[in-house]
Amino acid sequence: MNTVNTQHLLQPSYASLLRASIGLTIVSLGLCGFLYSATVTGLGQLLFPAQANGSLIELDGKILGSSLVAQPFTDPKYFQPRPSAANYNPMAMAGSNMARTNPELTKIIEQRIADIEARDHIEGRQIPSDLVTASGSGIDPEISLKSAMIQVKRVAEARHLSGQQVIELIQQYTLKPTFGVLGQERINVLELNLALDQIKE
Repeated sequence: MNTVNTQHLLQPSYASLLRASIGLTIVSLGLCGFLYSATVTGLGQLLFPAQANGSLIELDGKILGSSLVAQPFTDPKYFQPRPSAANYNPMAMAGSNMARTNPELTKIIEQRIADIEARDHIEGRQIPSDLVTASGSGIDPEISLKSAMIQVKRVAEARHLSGQQVIELIQQYTLKPTFGVLGQERINVLELNLALDQIKE
C-alpha cells in the first residue's frame, strides 16, 4: 500500500516565515513606534501642556529656564541653589561618584562650607547638608526651607529690602511635602529668584 508523505506539507516554508516576521515587525513598529508615541505625546500636550514642553518659565516672551532644572546664581542678591556635580548641565546630569569616605569629597564639602560661612556670615554647623552636597541628578532645582532661611539676611541687604519681605516671599513659594507626607518643605530657587526681581527696592 502506497502512503503519501505529508510532513513537508505541515512545515511552514522559509518564505512564509519571512513574511510573517516582516509583517510582525511592521505592525510592532506602527503600534509601539508611532501610534503609542503619538497618543502619549498628544495626551501630554492636551492635558499637561506646560509639563510636556519642559516646564519652561517665560517672561515677556523670553524663556528664562525650566522649573525642573537648577541654574547657577553668583550675585549676592539671589538665593543660591544646591551644588552641582554636572556644572548645572542637563545634558550631563549626574551625581558625584565619590564615596562619602573619599578625601577629595571631604575637601570639596569643606570648601563649600567655608564659602557659605563667608557669604552668609553663619557658622558651619548651621548650614543644611543640601547646600553643600550635590543631588543625585546634579540639577535639583529646589532647596530646603532651612537652606533658604539662612540666606535671607544676605539677599535682603543686597536688595535693600526688609528681612520680613523676603521671608514672606519664601513662605509664598514654599512647596509642601507631596501628599502631605512625602519629602519636606522646599523652595524652587529659580522661581523664588524671579519673584524677587519683581519686587521694587
